[in-house]
Amino acid sequence: MVAVLAGVFCSTVLLPAWAQPATSERRYAVSPTPEPLRTRLSPLVVSATRAAASVDELPVTVDVFSAERLRSSPALTLDATLRESAAFSLFRRSSGLTANPTAQGVSLRGLGPSGASRSLVLLDGVPLNDPFGGWVAWNKIPRLALAGAEIVRGGGSGAWGNAALGGTVALFSRPPDDSQGALAATGGEFSTVQGEASLTQRLGNGGTVRMDAAAFSTDGFYTVGATQRGAIDRRLDSDYRLAQVTWQQPLGRRTTGTVTARGFSEERGNGTPLQRNSTREGFVSAGLQGRSAALPSWSAVLYGQRQRFDSFFSAVDAARQSETPANNQYDVPASAAGAAFNANWQHAHRAATALGADVRWVKGETREEFVYSVGRFTRRRFAGGEQRFAGVFVTHDRPLVGAWRGSLAARLDRWENGDGHRRELDLTTGNPVRDDRFPAESGTEFSPRLGFAGPLGTPGLRGRLAAYRAFRVPTLNEYYRPFRVGNVNTEANPALKRETVDGGEAGLDFTRSTLRLSLTGFLDELNDAVANVTLSRTPTLVSRQRRNLDALRVRGAEATVQWQAFPDVALRADFLYNDARVRTASAQPALVGTRLAQVPRTVVTAGVSWILPAGWSLEVRLRSVDTQFEDDENTLKLAAFAVLDVQFGYRVRSGLEIFGAMENATDRAIETGRSAEGLVSLDGPRRLRGGVKWAW
Repeated sequence: MVAVLAGVFCSTVLLPAWAQPATSERRYAVSPTPEPLRTRLSPLVVSATRAAASVDELPVTVDVFSAERLRSSPALTLDATLRESAAFSLFRRSSGLTANPTAQGVSLRGLGPSGASRSLVLLDGVPLNDPFGGWVAWNKIPRLALAGAEIVRGGGSGAWGNAALGGTVALFSRPPDDSQGALAATGGEFSTVQGEASLTQRLGNGGTVRMDAAAFSTDGFYTVGATQRGAIDRRLDSDYRLAQVTWQQPLGRRTTGTVTARGFSEERGNGTPLQRNSTREGFVSAGLQGRSAALPSWSAVLYGQRQRFDSFFSAVDAARQSETPANNQYDVPASAAGAAFNANWQHAHRAATALGADVRWVKGETREEFVYSVGRFTRRRFAGGEQRFAGVFVTHDRPLVGAWRGSLAARLDRWENGDGHRRELDLTTGNPVRDDRFPAESGTEFSPRLGFAGPLGTPGLRGRLAAYRAFRVPTLNEYYRPFRVGNVNTEANPALKRETVDGGEAGLDFTRSTLRLSLTGFLDELNDAVANVTLSRTPTLVSRQRRNLDALRVRGAEATVQWQAFPDVALRADFLYNDARVRTASAQPALVGTRLAQVPRTVVTAGVSWILPAGWSLEVRLRSVDTQFEDDENTLKLAAFAVLDVQFGYRVRSGLEIFGAMENATDRAIETGRSAEGLVSLDGPRRLRGGVKWAW
């Protein structure tokens, strides 16, 4: 396997910004000022097939966010903005503003939410999923530099391989441009301050450099309600700093090189004096993009990432008057490196082919102290390993009969786990009490997708159908690290199997003048799903372990409505119905028929964008979420809620805008967690802020 990795690295040299066409070739559906839908071209997306394709020709469902849509949202964080898509959610109901980083795993269509994402998140083709645990640190993304985002729902994005089990969230940066720059500053309640900048400088040799920076600080708010709050409770304060430099340089007539370096640091308080965590990350990538006679369009990228994470956990007494140290995860070093190559051909009769290869290596280890006794920790643990992935893929789209098109994607992956270990030391005596070495394992996965799309006779009506298979190898965190939260202790499991999903979707799309409707039905079966399974329960301790459940069934329907009601008014609504249940579980028969934890039955999102007279604008967003269960046994229910976000803007002059925003305008109590003892965790209350945006 090492030889294969080395060969791919050497043969591709500096491999690409994966299949991302230039900004001038990308067309997004939402513009800064609403205009009649009939005047717009269908958006081009690249994440579904790794080649530019029109949304109207794809057999799978894709949500497209323009740069303006990302920036005009009333939400303070990027992940909260993406929740305008009813299919998108994090592991728990909190956004990245309040959620512990380890709970920011991405779920699409409720395909088994967990701290480890079952969906792949990419920035310019490079995975953002944490190398050790699979979650996503959303704050490390420079938002002002984004050109747009695409959410491919379901496993129809199998061209990306491991972790794209439930779909793909692809974010795209705009290339450096000497005519572009942006500044934004925000201040609001809870001592919240945020500043962002994206500045471009043209170089004398034809190149450009873009510098992106962001800083954020807040005193935060309580996640425990006033009636349950005790002396030990604190606000969830947080601070982060981000700096990124992107250098783009023409290398001849048809080739462009891009180098990106990013540094990120974050500090968070988790609700009590002792419970805090921090993250440090360094990232660098080098890419080439070009055209040639042999390869009409090609790209390549090589990247490396190094990060450190630490987190302190405590046990809080029932009266919430005091806390006792429970676990000091004092260091979690994790590294990742990878490369990819992608080539695209446009054939006669509007047929297209993309093929390529990619590799990824990750290594990580948790270093932590636990078993607190007589004023000190008495045990130390080292647990982790490394993983290697290499894959090749090909996608092909072509006309079939009449205006119908067929789409085929096939991917072959080889994966390996190695150096798995768990060592524990008695700090009192200095003697080892555990030294487990786990055998290496490997596997080969085939991920196909077949789809069809075309008109159905009625003007403006088209149908689509897709079937797919995808896979995910558990993360190092799931394999090797046990953890404890309150009185719930969850053991790791180095014997976990890899997950696979077999599924499909069928849909109808209707476009007439300024109205677009979409309806999709989907069915996914998740095999060998990794879940935190309850093994025993006492008044003082709940014991769980990560285990494979034989099969989960996720089926449902979703609908989207977009309507340009007037030239200055645009409306959009998303609806998701989801029936996600355990279908078979031979080792845990009591779970058969239960609903999946953290999956609501229905989600509705709706919004209106209104350009008012005299330079004013209004954005209103509504999100309604049904009840869901906190635990695998369906004993702890989280209440349904509806939340309203509002933002007013005033354009002082071209490019300069002042704004005011209100999140959770009705001050709704949003339950995000519930313990067996009845303690309820809450998302943020009503939050006001205002600021200024300037783009040129």
